[in-house]
Parts: sequence; structure tokens; C-alpha cells
Amino acid sequence: MNLEKRASALAEKYAAYGRASEVPRILEAFAFAAEAHKDQFRQSGEPYVTHPLAVAEIVADMELDSDSICAALLHDTVEDTPTTTDEIAGRFGAHVAEIVDGLTKLDRIPYSSKEEQEVENLRKMLLAMSKDIRVILIKLADRLHNIRTLDAKPDIKRRETALETMDVYSPIAHRLGVTTIKQELEDRSLRYLDPIGYDEIVSALENTSEFREGLINTIKATIQEGLEPLGIENLCIEGRVKQIYSIYRKMFMQNKTIDEVYDLYAIRVIVNTKEECYNVLGLIHDMYRPMPRRFKDYISTPKPNMYQSLHTTLIGREGTPFEVQIRTWDMHHVAEYGVAAHWKYKEGGNDLGNSYEQKLGWIRSMLETQQDTDAEDFISSFKTDMFDDEVYVFTPKGDVISLPSGATTIDFAYAIHSGVGNRMVGAKVNNRMVPIDTVLTNGDIVEVLTSKVSRGPGRDWIKIVKTSEARTKIKQWYKKEKREENIVQGREMLDAELKKEGMLLSELEKSETMLTACKKLSFNTFEDMLAGIGYGGVTTQRVVNRIREEFAKIQKTRDEGEPVATVPVIRRSESGVIVEGSDSCLVKFARCCTPVPGDRIRGFVTRGYGVSVHRCECLNITGMQKTQADRFVDVCWADIIEGSFSASIEISARDRVTLIADITMALANMHIPIHGIQTKHAESGEIVLLMDISVSGVPHLNTVCSRVHGVRGVTSVTRVGVAEDCVK
Repeated sequence: MNLEKRASALAEKYAAYGRASEVPRILEAFAFAAEAHKDQFRQSGEPYVTHPLAVAEIVADMELDSDSICAALLHDTVEDTPTTTDEIAGRFGAHVAEIVDGLTKLDRIPYSSKEEQEVENLRKMLLAMSKDIRVILIKLADRLHNIRTLDAKPDIKRRETALETMDVYSPIAHRLGVTTIKQELEDRSLRYLDPIGYDEIVSALENTSEFREGLINTIKATIQEGLEPLGIENLCIEGRVKQIYSIYRKMFMQNKTIDEVYDLYAIRVIVNTKEECYNVLGLIHDMYRPMPRRFKDYISTPKPNMYQSLHTTLIGREGTPFEVQIRTWDMHHVAEYGVAAHWKYKEGGNDLGNSYEQKLGWIRSMLETQQDTDAEDFISSFKTDMFDDEVYVFTPKGDVISLPSGATTIDFAYAIHSGVGNRMVGAKVNNRMVPIDTVLTNGDIVEVLTSKVSRGPGRDWIKIVKTSEARTKIKQWYKKEKREENIVQGREMLDAELKKEGMLLSELEKSETMLTACKKLSFNTFEDMLAGIGYGGVTTQRVVNRIREEFAKIQKTRDEGEPVATVPVIRRSESGVIVEGSDSCLVKFARCCTPVPGDRIRGFVTRGYGVSVHRCECLNITGMQKTQADRFVDVCWADIIEGSFSASIEISARDRVTLIADITMALANMHIPIHGIQTKHAESGEIVLLMDISVSGVPHLNTVCSRVHGVRGVTSVTRVGVAEDCVK
């Protein structure tokens, strides 16, 4: 079919909606696009206009309005041709121009990195989407046609496009409920991302096609016969095999075989009313045996994307499990096209209605909570917020709260209100007290316990929570309430990161380079930047990258012959200890006191074994410092220390059956190597454990001791060779 005939077919499809008066405008938009792209071709060799025409055809299948179809036809004109948005507004109206502008990429604006450009493109698209949902619907259609024609691209471009599709566009389609587009995007992307896994599933389905078709037809016939007494008009029973990517996720991410995918086969029953849905469910449960815990009622509790259906998994008479979905025709239309199915029109414009505005509130919320984050954090949070799997939990009053899979009671508290999260001191799940990091599951009833004298959220909560909303609110609290603490924390973090790069913070903090880096990162002062690092508003890696960039610029712009900015020299040593006055001296750590970075240390020159490093408090060197003072040398820790150091701790505890297992598990959870364990019984009746472990330094050792002291029954944790306890 030539292009003119395809354009006419597109117009006829739109006219079938009952709005034939807009057809001339659609044909005019096609003619305009054809003229604008007349000298452009796709990599496949086809005229470029075939792409916007195909996008418009997909948009027409979603039954959107004429503004949407015109915008689809024109969506690349501003980006790829001399056409301006003002020109489009003059010929096709302001609505079309606004949609096209929302779809136009930001390639013409310079950014410091590709990631930053991608994030700003995504932010702009979400912003336009929050104002007019048609922007993202057309963008999804655009991406769908691009991935349908991806074979014309080089291999590396195929993978990049497929990965971006899975990371960004498929989750958006899921969130908006546009199932038909979501599933095709996922299946086609998988073909390029894991062709071996894709072919394995396709081959398995082809090998069982005869059995599969026979099984599905038998089940359909049985259900059809069983539902006849209900006399349902317009009854529709469909059978299908599960989506390829959905099978892939269960096989390769849950380590299952294709035979262990219980809902590989699916039957869909479409009726007229909600009451008929539940009547059909009852009859089908009489026909087949339902599998325990495999029933979901999305009619009484719809998904956030408005999806509604009854899902139940049954055992067929051949012993094969299959899924049945039961829904009304209205629910089916929503399940297929999501937000597009609810598009309403009024003369002189369009209106989503108040309830619909609430459905799109998550977009504005995401933009508000992520507006100050850097590129890496934004993308990470976006993927989390758009993640496929969700859990539905209840407040004590019965309100439903939707959270991403893996969310904790802390996420729940912040989903209620930031004030609830900030004052949280505990939680009950199903009327039982639980730790606040408890992961929630479907159907849990959650009660948050708060206190007016709460000290606020803990810093470790940022790593515990799953949602970006909770993470952002915790950061905002620390930004407002803990500035001085944030500055101290930020200084320590930046100093450690700079040392890895061979730079010293003390040499840089008042330099021109640091001041410029602060301004480029949108901080007014150096302390503001340290506070930002402390509360998580900016990553240390981003700051260091900016400092490195500024160093490079200063060196490049220096006149030849002038001194060039240099990086402060940092003292290094393979052992981690520097012996004053010697560059190549053998160093060993004394076993009597096992010093680690952070300890005050002294060096003792041994006969033939180099310098033995002791803690200053070590009892073995106290007397020797008077009698053999000439054999002591000054030593210090290097500026950059890599690797781990041996330390010995003594643990006293009340004996019980699983004590040692619990202690070793606590250490394993912290990834602490254990090199030796000795046990003995104390006179008090307690058991004493002597453990040799590896740590990175004193702060790390203190954290380990504190965690071990938290094990049930442990009464004290003492560092061997130290007079005082690490933890009592």
C-alpha cells in the first residue's frame, strides 16, 4: 500500500469514531509531514515519513483524538527539520504544538554528560506528560514502531534501544495500563537483549503448540458449556499462552523450568457486569480445583493503573495448571489501553476530570520529589517507582496503599504523610509488633506507631526504604534539621573519596577549583555542598568528578610557562604504615595488640625482622620504651590505606544452643572474615569466645563490636589487648 492510501486508511479509521469533520485536518498534517521529511530516509531505505505515519496508525488504534493523530504525524518535524513549534501552532493549533514540543528531545542543549542529557529528556517528557497525557501515549507509539523496525540498526544500537525501552518505556506503559503496547515492547526488547533465552522459550512453545492448542480449546469448551445456565449475552471466552517476556522472568529470574510456570496458559472470560464476574468465578471453581493462595481480586482492589479483573489459577483435568481472568467489557478495554480508554472529550477541548487528575498525580509527585537529585539518583528512583511488581496493604481503617515490591513499614509511613514517617518509632503488621524494616506483603494491615518526642528518622533508613518518595522525605528532614551534623558527615565522606583519587580535602577546600565546583553543582558555599553530601542531596562521586573536570580545565587554560595546578601528593605504603626516614622498610603488625588504622601506633626495630608496629597503649612496649628507647621509631598510617587488618575480640555471653551460629551469622551479614574461634567457660557460668577477624580500621571494628553485642545473650565484647571494652 502506498503512502497516500495508508494516509486515507488512517483518516477512514478515525472517521469511524464518528468525528469525520476532523479528517481533512489529519490529511493536511500528513501532507505537511511528507513535505517536511521529503529528502529524509530511514536506515532501512524507506522514506522517513513512513515512521510518523506508522506512529499515527498506532495512535488511531488507541482511539485518541485528532490533535493526537496530527501530533503523531508531526512529532519529528521540529527536531529533524527547520519547522518550528510556532509554525505548527499557526497551522494546526496550540494543543498540537504543545504535544509536539513535549515530544521533542533536548539534543540541541549542551550537557556535561550523556546521563544528564537523558535525565533532562525524561524530566521534560514527564513534565509534559503531567500536563497532557497524550504526550506519553504518542511517545509509546513512537517507541513501539522504532523497536518494530530495529533490525535496520547496528547491533550495539539495537541493544541500547532495547535496554532503554525496558528501563523507561515499558514501565511507563505498565503504569498507564497500556497492556498491548507494554507486552509488545517487552517481547521485542527481549529478543535483542537475550536472544538465546528468547529463542529457547519460542522453541519450547512451538514444540508444544499442538498440545497447547488442544488443551486451551478443551478448557474453553468446558467453560462455555458450564456457563450456559447463566444465559450471559455477549459472552466472550479467549485462550492464550502467557507473554514471552513474562515466561522469561519466571524461568530465568526465579530459576524455574517452563513446566513450573503455573500460569503459562491463560483463559479470559469477558462478561457484561461486575455481578456476572463473581457468578462466573463461582461456577468455574466448581468445574476445576483452584490452587491455594493463587486468587487475586483486582475488581474490589484495582491496581493503580486502573486495571480490574478477577485472577484465579486452577488445575486442569490433565493435571496442567492454568490461569483464568474474569472481567467486564469496560474492564477489558481499560486493561488493553489503560488511560487511553478513559479519554473524554468536550466541545472546544478535552477534559480528564477530577478523578482522572488524581490517577496521574504520581507523575507530578515524582517530578516534585526528584527535582533536586542528580542524574544517577533520578534514573535509579524512576526505575524503582515504575517497577512492575506491587504490593497492596491496608491502613487500620481499611484504606488501600499501593507500594513497590520489597517496600517496608517505613515506606508505608511516608506514603501516609511525611510527618508520620518522621515521628515513627515502631510498627504493627496484622496487629503484631514488628521491626521497622519489615518487608510488607499483599493484604497486610499496617499500623504506624509515632511519638512526639521521636528523634526523627535514622540515617540508615535511606538505605532501607524502597520508594524514592520515602528516601526524598528522609533527606529533606536531615537537610532541614541536621545541618551541622550533615556538614561533618559530608566532610568525612568527601575526604575519603578524594583520597582514593590521590587528593587531599585540606589542600583543596579553599582553592579556586573547589569554589568553581560548588557553583557548578548549584551550591552557594563549600559548607552547603558538604551538607548536601551529608544528607544525600549529591553523591561524593559526582562532586569528585566535577573537581577533576575543573582541574583539567584550569590546566588547559594556563598560559605556557605558568605554573600548572597540581594535585597534592599523598603518602602511600603497601603495608599501610609509613616509617619516618625510611622508604623501603619491612613492616609487620604485632600480634600482642593487633593495631588497625585509627589506633595510635609506635614502631620497634626488631633484629632481622624489620619494624614491629604496636599500639601506643600496648603493655609489651611500656617498659621497653625506657630501657631500649633507641630502638623505637616514629611511624604513622598512610593517607590511603587499602585492604583489611587482623583484630582479636573477646565475647562474653550467656550460653544457649544457637549462640555461636547467631554470632557468626551477624558477622557474615557484615561480610566480616573469621580466621579463628576459641571457646572457654568463665567462672560466672558464661561462655567466652575469642575470635580473630579482619576489619578496615577502628570505626569499622567499633561497628562490628556493636552489632555483635546486639546478639541475644551477649553481655560484653572486648578487644583483646585493650584494657577497656569495645562495648559493654
